Parts: sequence; C-alpha cells; structure tokens
Amino acid sequence: MLADGILLKVEGLTKRFPGVVALDGVDLEARAGEVHAICGENGAGKSTLIKMLTGAYTPDSGTINFEGQIYHGLTPRKAMGVGIACIYQELNLIPHLSVAENIFLGREIYLAEKINVLDRKQMREKAAELLADLGLAISPTARVGTLGVGHQQMIEICRAMWSNAKLIIMDEPTSSLSEKEADDLFRVMAQMKARGVTILFISHRLDEVRANCDRVTVMRDGKTVARVDMKDSSIDEIIQLMVGRNIQNKYPKQRAAHGDVVLKVNKLNRKGVLHDVSFELRAGEVLGFAGLVGAGRTETARAITGADPYDSGNIEVFGKPVTIRTPLDSINAGIAFLTENRKEQGLILIQSVAFNATIVNMHKYGTNGWLSLKRVRDTAQKICAEMRLKTSGMEMPVGKLSGGNQQKVVIAKWLLSKSRIFIFDEPTRGIDVGAKVEVYKLINQLVADGAGVIIICSEMEEVLGMADRILVMHEGEITGEMSREDATQEKIMYAASGFRQAS
Repeated sequence: MLADGILLKVEGLTKRFPGVVALDGVDLEARAGEVHAICGENGAGKSTLIKMLTGAYTPDSGTINFEGQIYHGLTPRKAMGVGIACIYQELNLIPHLSVAENIFLGREIYLAEKINVLDRKQMREKAAELLADLGLAISPTARVGTLGVGHQQMIEICRAMWSNAKLIIMDEPTSSLSEKEADDLFRVMAQMKARGVTILFISHRLDEVRANCDRVTVMRDGKTVARVDMKDSSIDEIIQLMVGRNIQNKYPKQRAAHGDVVLKVNKLNRKGVLHDVSFELRAGEVLGFAGLVGAGRTETARAITGADPYDSGNIEVFGKPVTIRTPLDSINAGIAFLTENRKEQGLILIQSVAFNATIVNMHKYGTNGWLSLKRVRDTAQKICAEMRLKTSGMEMPVGKLSGGNQQKVVIAKWLLSKSRIFIFDEPTRGIDVGAKVEVYKLINQLVADGAGVIIICSEMEEVLGMADRILVMHEGEITGEMSREDATQEKIMYAASGFRQAS
C-alpha cells in the first residue's frame, strides 16, 4: 500500500493507435476503500484506460503502481491475480450456462485438490448466498440466457464479488438496470467500500456519481484534466470540465408544429407480452414511452417494426393500412428503428464505419451492379462529421469504436434514410452528456422537418425534458397518457406501477 492509503497510482500512461493518441500521459490515483469516479466524454480515453488496467492493452509508456508494486504493463491473468476485476458495460456472460457456472467461470470450486471434478453443490450454495446478498430472487441453476438484461448485469457483479478483488472497475454498471436493481447495486458498493475494496465507477449518469462517489477524475481528449472531491464540486462544474465548455441547457427542447397522424397503432396484441396497445403519433411530435424494465416498451417498438411478430392489431402509416411482418417492411413503410442493443442488432462490428453508416441506402451508391466506394465514403464522412464522430477514418471497423461513438454510427445510418417515423430505443444510453445534447438537437431537427419521433427512455428526466406527450406502460399495457405540461415524475411512477390514470 502506498502513502495516504493509496491502492492504485497511474502515472504518465500513454497509448497510441494509428492516427489516434488514445491516452496522453494520464495520471490517476485511488485510495483503498473509496468509490472513485472516472468521467469524460466518449473518446476521452476511459475505455482505453480500463483496458490498460485489466491487461487487454500494453501502454507505450507510463507506469501502473498497484499496492506498491510498479508495473510497466499487465496481462489479463496478471491483473486478475493481483486483484483487479472489471464489470464491463457490454455483458460478458455465456448464455447457455447456468447462473452458478457463469459466476464461478475461471474460478471454479473442485471436490478436492488434484481432482478435476467440479463441486457443483457448493458452487450452487455459494451462488445462492451471493444472489441473496444482492436481494435477487434468481435460481443459481437458471440458464443465464433466459434472464433479462438487468439480472444478467447483476450476475456480472456477483462474479466480481466472488473474486475477492481489491479493485473493481464498473463500466456503466447501471445502464441496463431498473431503479430497484440500481439501488441494490449501490447498497452492495457501500458494503464493498466498508470492507476496504476500491471501486472505479464509470458512468455518464452524473446524479449517480454525485450520490455514490467520493472523488472524481475527469478526462478529456486522452488527458487527465482534474481530480476533485465530490463533496466540494457540483455536477455543472464536472460537466464543464468534461466538455471544456459550459452546457447551459441539459435538455434543449424546441417545440415544432404538429401535423397529421403519421403512425396509428390500434389494439396491438401478442400473447403474454402486449395487450391492446393503441396510440397515435403526429408529424412534428416527440412521443415518449416511459415505464419500468419489462413494461413492454421495447416489445411494442419491435412489433411495430417487424422485429417480433404480433398476434392481432392494425398499423397505419400516413393514414394507410400497412402489413409489417419483417424489418424490411417497416423500412419500406418509412419507419426507422434505432435498437437498444446496438452491438447485436444495430451494427455489423467487423465492417467499416462507412459501410455501417450507409448500409440502409447502399443500393443508391451503385450503378449497373457496381458500388461506388468513393460515394459511400464521402456520404459517410459528411454525416459522421455532423455527428462529431471520433474515429481515425471511415475505414475503421466500427467494433473498435467506443460505445458512444458506435451509437452515433447507428443514428447516422437512419438519418441517411428517407424515413419519416423514427423510433429511438434508449438513444442516449452509454453516451456522454455533451453528445446527449447533440442527439437531442438532432431530434429537434427531425421534428422541425416534419418527422414523427418516438423515444423510449429509462431516464425519467429525459422523457420529461424532450417529449411533447408521454405514454406510460406496465406489463404490456398503456396505463397512462399525459401531456408535457401535465406530466410529473410522481404521475409517471404511479402509472408505471400498474395504477391506471383516472380518465
């Protein structure tokens, strides 16, 4: 242990990639038994720093001092061995294995030393204890692939707890959690802190940072720009340090004139999932969908866009009945769907930025069966510049971008389409505060141009800040509808809990 109880001290950490300086002399120190936040915009270098600490990348220069031992680079095995664990934003579980098998993967319990037979009974019992400590009613024998995203995230946390790590890195750990699950996480974080465990907490939700972190290191453009005590700082000050400028309006909502109905959904049903879902969306309107995890918001969007089947119901686009059974049907009808899970459903990770940004309209960039790569690159370059995408070039595989920049490519793809109806499912998840404002301004521009926009958000402030009208769902039903002027967090939570709004 270093002086003043410092567990981790990073000095001058630098990492270069072709055309990009990802880290430029980064410094960081974290004390034993503290929750230390790392904040910064997408592209600030947070992900690269994590990969240095976990051994995925080797620094070009600089040192990592952990418990008084200096390392010029770590390997994944070495990082685990010294007591560094990481819970990544993107889930890292094996769906067909059980909960217990995932928790103990790589750290299995055997019946006896030198006997290569798993003690499955003890693993199930230990897993049950870890789950109970989080207040989760999940069976250790349940297959992970059958669990929701929120529960899967909590399995990742159980895995880190079992490793008895001295330093746990949490990369956007609450991005897929319900409010209750997030509260459970913060309770467990407090327990680990009391035991002397250090937590590096990375989140774009600055209210979580303010409520749960002791100190904050702010990064910008691959550099450390400040380290502050949370008790002495405000969220506005941290935002200004992150972006290098003062953001006056967190939700820059601009009203647009509402026109004709562009989308009408009538009595949409899917057994056990959706129950008589009916609503209208007008040109120039931002319609917000609120509700708790599993309320049916995403399932509604997937049914409308042909990603999932529905049993009965009618859909009209611009006043005309349409039959939507496949995603191509919805694209042809002029509906764009920006999915919640960008990596699996929104992008082709091994393909380039240019390919992904233009894929919806790829047929427009060719003549007589020949594709003009120059037109593809030029078009992608223009839209990505407008999105302030941080990349070394249009040929960079999109899988190598940060999560927020990947989201920007998904948005760019649909902005290039001729769609007039846009469904944004968690459009700002994993995006920094500066980029969020850019997305909100794009939504403003879409409705100003006469498009209809649906936003599905787990952050209640975002719905209240950007929607003209809000629909609330509970267990596959619409239980509340309210205008922007009438909506409050209390009213939304009342309807989200299953209590129908009075007529």
